Amino acid sequence: MAYERKADHIDICLNREVNADHNHWGSVHMLHKALPEIDMNKIDTSVELFGKELAAPIVISAITGGFEGAEEINRNLAEAAARAGVGLGVGSQRPAVEDPELASSYECITDYDVPLVIGNVGAPQLIRQENRQAFGIDGCRNAMKMIKADILAIHLNYLQEIVQPEGDTKAKGCLDAIGAIAQELPVIAKETGAGLSRDVAQDLRVKGVKGFDVGGMGGTSFAAVEYHRANAKGDERLARLGDTFWNWGIPTPLSILEADIGLPIIATGGLNTGLDTARAIALGATAGGYSRKMLEPAMKSADAVEKELEMLVAELKAAMFLVGAWDVESLQNAPVIVTGHLSEWLNAMEPEG
Repeated sequence: MAYERKADHIDICLNREVNADHNHWGSVHMLHKALPEIDMNKIDTSVELFGKELAAPIVISAITGGFEGAEEINRNLAEAAARAGVGLGVGSQRPAVEDPELASSYECITDYDVPLVIGNVGAPQLIRQENRQAFGIDGCRNAMKMIKADILAIHLNYLQEIVQPEGDTKAKGCLDAIGAIAQELPVIAKETGAGLSRDVAQDLRVKGVKGFDVGGMGGTSFAAVEYHRANAKGDERLARLGDTFWNWGIPTPLSILEADIGLPIIATGGLNTGLDTARAIALGATAGGYSRKMLEPAMKSADAVEKELEMLVAELKAAMFLVGAWDVESLQNAPVIVTGHLSEWLNAMEPEG
């Protein structure tokens, strides 16, 4: 059942090794400015994202919902996001749309004045799957209404689906289905750990999406998460798939460059510090997205989440100061040097001529 799967995901992310083997943020270097010529206490971290003003370019990316224990997590995240003035996305809402008894674990975030709320449904569920009807426009509207969302993330998680015992692996027609939703509702496309390539980003823009959460490789691997689930169930075939594709995907920094086609970008995938947010913005992102980083503090309290957000902002401001960026717009123009394996990726993907 969906709520059991969601509970499994939280337990595994907290207690098992699920990260990709390599985090590419260490290969992104910002050029130190020995004379910043700005005052650190006057740095402005505010940013507009999807028409909403955030105090800092940070989004708590989709984590959970739809099972016992999820309400406390989402309450803590929402309260802290409201205090800090940052964005918040919830986990996939389809279970709650189909079973209203699960809705409270998502609806609870409406008790807090979060400046940007992002709903969440899965792209594979927008088309008919084995023994499942397609999740249509009414379901998407209900998902947004449930949490008073400002925009709806349609998540692309086919890497996860191929390892899930209950995975939805029919994909033909999904792009058109996203387009149909995007004609009626404000929509962003969100990858969940395998990243976006330029051709997919361009296809999605044509279909009317308002932006991207690139969800690149380097942080939590959902192939790894599903590997642990399959292993626990003794499913050798799916466990083998999860192990084989543990490190599949496009690194998050490269995915930012690939998806930089004129729409806002949330850079999620392996970010651990405010310096990573600065790096992401210098590469072309609008904001940095954090999910697993927020999970452990969210299990404790809103204060613990807020403390982590304050640290991220402090690190971001320090990076801005050291490169002489007085606001987010000037940070986007800060010089960046890409080295190591990420440089090899970048060179290999650049078109010839």
